Amino acid sequence: EYDLKGNMENHTEVTGFILAGFKSHPGLQPLLSVLFSIMYIVTVVGNACVILIVRMDSKLHTPMYFFLENLSILDICYSSVITPKAALTFLLGRRIISYNGCASQMFFFSLLGTTEAFFLAVMAYDRFTAICSPLLYQTVMTRRLCVLMVLGSYLSGCISCTIQTGFTFSLSFCGPKEINHFFCDVPAVMHVSCSDTLVNEIVMLAVCGSVIVGTALVVFISYGYIIITIVLMPSAESRRKAFSTCSSHMVAVSLFFGTVFFMYAQPGATASPDKSDTISIIYTIVIPMLNPFIDILRNKEVKGYVKTQLKRK
Repeated sequence: EYDLKGNMENHTEVTGFILAGFKSHPGLQPLLSVLFSIMYIVTVVGNACVILIVRMDSKLHTPMYFFLENLSILDICYSSVITPKAALTFLLGRRIISYNGCASQMFFFSLLGTTEAFFLAVMAYDRFTAICSPLLYQTVMTRRLCVLMVLGSYLSGCISCTIQTGFTFSLSFCGPKEINHFFCDVPAVMHVSCSDTLVNEIVMLAVCGSVIVGTALVVFISYGYIIITIVLMPSAESRRKAFSTCSSHMVAVSLFFGTVFFMYAQPGATASPDKSDTISIIYTIVIPMLNPFIDILRNKEVKGYVKTQLKRK
């Protein structure tokens, strides 16, 4: 009873945490701040351009571009939860984050990250329907279904992040309060708890594992059928066109699910938080920055629209 009471008191006394990510490399702090700031600006500008192009060109008002537009909105928000705070931390050296600020950052990061996984699965299904069942595409992928898929992705993300954040911040934190990460990620915060985290690790593995494995299966099964369909196409031009539509997106999807699986969907994810900084940069900052270039700017329809606008100017 005494220990429980003591843990509860220590839990309520915690007012903040120290973000110690990359702290062992003091000489790199200004460079990291500049690098994070540049990548964040590119992310916001690139994704904002995608949103504007899709909304301004009526030819792009199709399910594929509807999902890409929503992915761009998601990526701006996703990156904004982490990158500005990290850049200021490296620049000013103010590594303290409040208890509520840490919980909020974890909640929104988990919400947007989980939603992105569902988005990628939805987009893979869209491409599967378009390439494998082109005659049924307009009938199946209605506007109503597209909106429901987007809302369902957010709802699934909300349920997942509520469970993760709720379980994590039900733990007791009695010191040290130094989080070995540059943001409040679930495994890193769990690692500094003085409570027994076995149940939390099982819950995290079950929730994150089911989300990651489930969405990844949808993605890779869809692309498996897509590749088979492309290979069986009689025309070389049709094969080239279909493959160019999907190849770059497959690379981004593989990168996202590979890094996220390494971080969250394996046992003992909290045991080596020191490895997480570099890997986390890939899916929190690099992928949202690359998505506009991978999904939109290589697209012929978008290039045609941009060239037309430049000629008018």
